[in-house]
Amino acid sequence: MPSSLSSPTPLPQTTSLPHTTHDGAPAEDAPPTVPPQAQAQAQAHCGAEQQAAPRGGVRTATVVPLAAPRVRPASEPADTAPAPARYPRSCVTELRLSAFAGHRRARFLLGAVTLFTGASGSGKSTALRAYEALARLGGGARLAEVFADPVACVPQGARPDAQRRRGFRIGCTADGPAGPVRLDIAVQAEPELRIVGERLSAGGVVLLETALRDPGRRTVQAAWHTGGSAPVTRAPLPDDRLGTALLPLRVAGRTDGQRQVLAAAEQMVVALRSVFACDPQPDWMGVPVPTGSGRLLTGCDNLADVLWRTREECGRRHAALVAALSAGSAGPAGPVVDLRAEPLADGTVRAVLDRAAGGPTELARLGYGELRYLALALVLLTGPGVLDVDPAGEVPAATQTLTLLADGLDRGLDVRQRAELLRLAVRMAERGHIRCVAAVGDGSWVARTDGVTVVDLGP
Repeated sequence: MPSSLSSPTPLPQTTSLPHTTHDGAPAEDAPPTVPPQAQAQAQAHCGAEQQAAPRGGVRTATVVPLAAPRVRPASEPADTAPAPARYPRSCVTELRLSAFAGHRRARFLLGAVTLFTGASGSGKSTALRAYEALARLGGGARLAEVFADPVACVPQGARPDAQRRRGFRIGCTADGPAGPVRLDIAVQAEPELRIVGERLSAGGVVLLETALRDPGRRTVQAAWHTGGSAPVTRAPLPDDRLGTALLPLRVAGRTDGQRQVLAAAEQMVVALRSVFACDPQPDWMGVPVPTGSGRLLTGCDNLADVLWRTREECGRRHAALVAALSAGSAGPAGPVVDLRAEPLADGTVRAVLDRAAGGPTELARLGYGELRYLALALVLLTGPGVLDVDPAGEVPAATQTLTLLADGLDRGLDVRQRAELLRLAVRMAERGHIRCVAAVGDGSWVARTDGVTVVDLGP
């Protein structure tokens, strides 16, 4: 097999993956056929699908996960020189929900700041939930840890097959120095949770493909591009982990083909791991907390501990946070002039803010919207070193892009606060180190905002 990513020869399809022996290892001399029950697996696990008509401003397209990508014909000349990367840092630029909960054949293009809008029940939170699930799988989490209630992810109205199997399909595209890389996975939710198919592709070449060969074993048969004396490497992988996240531990990188696989897998993993799902809980944010790691939790309930650390470590960003808080707050005591954490006698710290007029105010006295605004502004102004995320340690922080996931971004915020928060998100995204994917209830105020991609899911 040629080693170029534009090779016209894809990996063998799932029907040509080898049989496995009784101990789960690939059998090299087995005939390239698949038992009838395995041939039907990828089609049956999701049940019957229905074509959903586009609604509102949803960007939709027919997406069939695990379908072969386009292959460049031999008559079509290859590029003489690689085009410069559109995205110097790895990031997710497309989310595909081929069959997931209330979404079917849905394709959402993601910009630097993307807001899902629509009425309650239109699927905004579901889209963010799928994105977060992919992120956790990319970070190495097991399937059961990610999908606590997998049956809720099965498409509505999906019918089980003869073996009573049902499931769902999701995927994404990560762009970066290696170009666009596609990942699609098929998950069986019933009768037992497992990944039954996965495909990683780039440049018209399938780089990794897995398929469930023996339902009685907790493995899938994987084949990845090698490009050396053996064009394809085959081996079993666990059926409860994302195979793409395991490739950097399995591929040596000796041949051009292996290095292409590694580049694509690492780009996808870096893009998925650099995600912080934030849902501030104002009821806990004003409570004194013990000092710890100083890394902000997803509920932002340890805000005082984070301020105790960041106020001294990065004066410039702290000043920007104070300015953002002042711009989004209006009160009789005047603008905010400082935000700090003060130690208490019991060894804990509490967060307080100072205004131009009046004494210090405990955060516990602030309103629901003010606290949510403060927490989200802090996330936008910080990075992986302050947030409780697990980015790829092998990649310099300066070359990574953090993505904030925020369901209900405008929840509890007044008109001034939501406008200021959106301006801050756009300004920080322009610097290239952070992206934002969020859901809002009312999208009328963001429809024509520069730098914002609006995905309208309709009424």
